[in-house]
Amino acid sequence: MDLMTEAYITGAGAYLPGDPVGNEELAARFGDGSRRGEAMRRRALAANGIRTRHYAVDDKGMTVMLNEELAAHAVLRALRDRGLPVSAVRMLATGTTAGDVLVPGFASMVHGRLGGGPMELLSAAGVCAAGMAALKGAVSAVRLGEHPVAVAVGSELVSRSLADPGDPGVMADTSFLRWTLSDGAGAVVVEPEPRPGGLSLRVDWMHLVSHAHDHPVCMSAGLGDDREPRAGATWLDRRDPPQGGKPEVPALRQDMSALPALIDLGVCEFSALVKAGRIDPRTEHVLCHYSAEHFRAKLFDRLREAGYDPDEHSWFTNLHTAGNTGAASIFVMLDAARPRLRPGDRVLLIVPESGRFSLAFAQLTCVGPGQADSPAELSASPLGAPEATDAPAATRAFTELAGVWAQFQRLLDRVPVVRRIEDGTATLDDYRRLLLNLRQQVVDGGRWISLAAANFSVELFWLRSAAIQHAAAEHRDYQLLERDFAAVGGDPEVMAVTPANIGSAALSAFVFHRAGLPDPVDLLGALFVIEGLGKLKAAHWADRLQQSLGLRDDQLSFFRYHAEGDDEHFQILSAALRSGPFDDSAVTRIVKTARVVARLYALQLEELDHV
Repeated sequence: MDLMTEAYITGAGAYLPGDPVGNEELAARFGDGSRRGEAMRRRALAANGIRTRHYAVDDKGMTVMLNEELAAHAVLRALRDRGLPVSAVRMLATGTTAGDVLVPGFASMVHGRLGGGPMELLSAAGVCAAGMAALKGAVSAVRLGEHPVAVAVGSELVSRSLADPGDPGVMADTSFLRWTLSDGAGAVVVEPEPRPGGLSLRVDWMHLVSHAHDHPVCMSAGLGDDREPRAGATWLDRRDPPQGGKPEVPALRQDMSALPALIDLGVCEFSALVKAGRIDPRTEHVLCHYSAEHFRAKLFDRLREAGYDPDEHSWFTNLHTAGNTGAASIFVMLDAARPRLRPGDRVLLIVPESGRFSLAFAQLTCVGPGQADSPAELSASPLGAPEATDAPAATRAFTELAGVWAQFQRLLDRVPVVRRIEDGTATLDDYRRLLLNLRQQVVDGGRWISLAAANFSVELFWLRSAAIQHAAAEHRDYQLLERDFAAVGGDPEVMAVTPANIGSAALSAFVFHRAGLPDPVDLLGALFVIEGLGKLKAAHWADRLQQSLGLRDDQLSFFRYHAEGDDEHFQILSAALRSGPFDDSAVTRIVKTARVVARLYALQLEELDHV
């Protein structure tokens, strides 16, 4: 069974072409000189709050750089920040509203400009959320272990797509975008481990969702005047010669009246993620893409109406100086925000897309250099830190298992039911479902430990004896759990017939498989995780449940028992790791099994919200 790993943003870079263009220069460059045009410009600039922005076209409207060039510059800056060459990249994921050409895909064009070696490509098309779609592709590939280095880049060159201000057919919605959108690119490097020096950002989760099934097109280019997608009515279908003999450039248009509904939709999605335990409203840094300062104020109003109290100081933006760079904006913003970040801080990314109403969220956690092997993590491990007299194999086992525990702790922090227990919002039904879903794993515990004991050879007779004693001590634990379940109103007959959830089933299948192999010493890693929960979490969770639900000790006997008994089990485990004749190969197996069991145990708990 392969283990999904973590994904970290280890480098970032942004590229904004040319000199910053201020509002007065903007009027000279794009204004049409009419009273109506000037009024629209002033109204748009007052609403968006942008003071400077950047363009890849000159003051005569001629394109001086390609979109693929902007993207390539941003990628190179991100790689330089990380200290890696282009040849290290094995996946390139791009997001943009429109590439320079219809075919090939944008990622192919950026790859061709960057060079480097063979790599996987992903071209995400859309509007503002395309950059986040590219990031999710890169993160997923790294987590699956398919690539050691991936790059995600968002890039926009919209200035050449904005309508001619002298065109009498220009609509107010198009004119607003002319004063709001600008060019630029941003990129991030994604790897399975934190960077050796400097700050990294662990990607805890991502959530992308479209609501196009409920909403018509809001922002578009290339549709007819009625904005309805109909065969024969798109810009590629037109056969009439362009008016005045000039080639037609589809103008970007936006239904401004629809945007308040996008804000409401975003607040609803935000609330759903809070209730699911994924978003903590107290997150230290929030980076939210919005096209205008006007919408920021409306968003805060909606959040307050929904019962939240957003700390405006934690909401970072560089819209005022970088402009609205669409799919690139979240990366451009993240690059600018990095000096504010400290190890342990959480960062929430939010990108609403008005194209046809999509939303993208991601939570990042700041990780300092070498944090995975820090003394704090070693001491936080149920085993504690290795001792100076330990053999090299034991030292390695203690150190790497501490890293597994730290990763497991991060997994648990993201599990909804665990979050509810920790913050005191767990319900009695949560507790009953927790006991109900733990039962099968607890029943199976004594059985797989007994099977493992039977498969230890004479050379590991001492380990067989320890396993037999452990199985004897645990084989009736499920009865404590059943009594607690009944004591809090659960039906014992329901518990007896409830099947294992998919996490429990996968966990049992894995450990039984390993226990059936000759000399399954790697199951020490499984015991490290499972007994570690008892040693470090059982008493704490019992206390939190007792405080929030008013439970008696006799309704929490399973957790109370394991809080005491597992400390003794860990003394045995510690002695086994120190005294056993384990080589590097055995330690590798122990640590890998610990990682797998940690993942599956977390899955078992996640499934409480899906059964």
